[in-house]
Amino acid sequence: MNEEQFKQNYKKAVDHMKANEQMKKRVEQSLNTQHQGPKRQRKPLYIAASVVIAASIGLAAPSVWQQFNGPAAPTPQVVEVTPGASFDPIVIPKMELPDSQGKGAMADMVQLVVYGGNVYTQSPTLLEGTNALSLRGDKLGTTTGGIDELSGQDKYTELASNIGEADIYAVNGYDKDFRIMSYTEIDGQVYAQLFDKNNGITIGTGADLIGKLHLEGNITSAQWETFDSWNNGLQQFQPLAMGESLESFISALSAAKPIATSPELEENLYGKENRKIIYLTLEDKTQVPLVLFGEGLVRYGNVPAFLEVEKGAFQSFWNSLGE
Repeated sequence: MNEEQFKQNYKKAVDHMKANEQMKKRVEQSLNTQHQGPKRQRKPLYIAASVVIAASIGLAAPSVWQQFNGPAAPTPQVVEVTPGASFDPIVIPKMELPDSQGKGAMADMVQLVVYGGNVYTQSPTLLEGTNALSLRGDKLGTTTGGIDELSGQDKYTELASNIGEADIYAVNGYDKDFRIMSYTEIDGQVYAQLFDKNNGITIGTGADLIGKLHLEGNITSAQWETFDSWNNGLQQFQPLAMGESLESFISALSAAKPIATSPELEENLYGKENRKIIYLTLEDKTQVPLVLFGEGLVRYGNVPAFLEVEKGAFQSFWNSLGE
């Protein structure tokens, strides 16, 4: 998948990565919350299973949320983050497979691979096929494909997927508990796709999520796009200067406070146009998109959590991008 295709998919997701046109099918999924004690002493916030369902498929409309979750919960208040502060962690429950009767929430199917008993979904991080070989680690197996909207629990076996048959590899430099890669060669052309496991995790600070992307000290170039450009598919990318401003922002992002998604918060944020999208190219040639909201929040892909950056650091970086 080339960069243009990636941007088109990313736009259609309404800031959530959704499956491409070939993968738009229906699937039944059920999720449950894993109430395991966090390592931190602070009280964790467990995200409701319905929140993870909607986040994993890019659903944000209030009517959809209320279908699963009843009346919307109060919007979390965005408050100033104190540098060095500790926060109540957010626990994102493990994404479970459909039951034997196929019962669960109906949803547009995202690209997914089952590995190690976990569900990995299409990553928003871009990897061009020409750069995939250097990141290809040990082979983990080959997907069987065959998952569709009628698939029951018996179909969700190890390396089952909805991407057809593809070899699956570990990704050099990344923990395979977080990221794996599909890699296929057809007539000498490489097709590669990253898959992330953003469920069954605890986010205490931004570092618990952003740290997995290896941003600090590894950014080689960057660009950004206005909401108008993104929303209209104009691809009017502007250079983002490397230096202290970007470094300070990434550092502040690692120390950011996690805020769980909610229907009202998403409606409030996505109902406005004060957004900017940055694209960070790393030394390993992956490109990481992050969505910045004028309220001081940042989101990576479809992870059901926002990161609230310290007010001064966020505003300084936001202003440096221009209008």
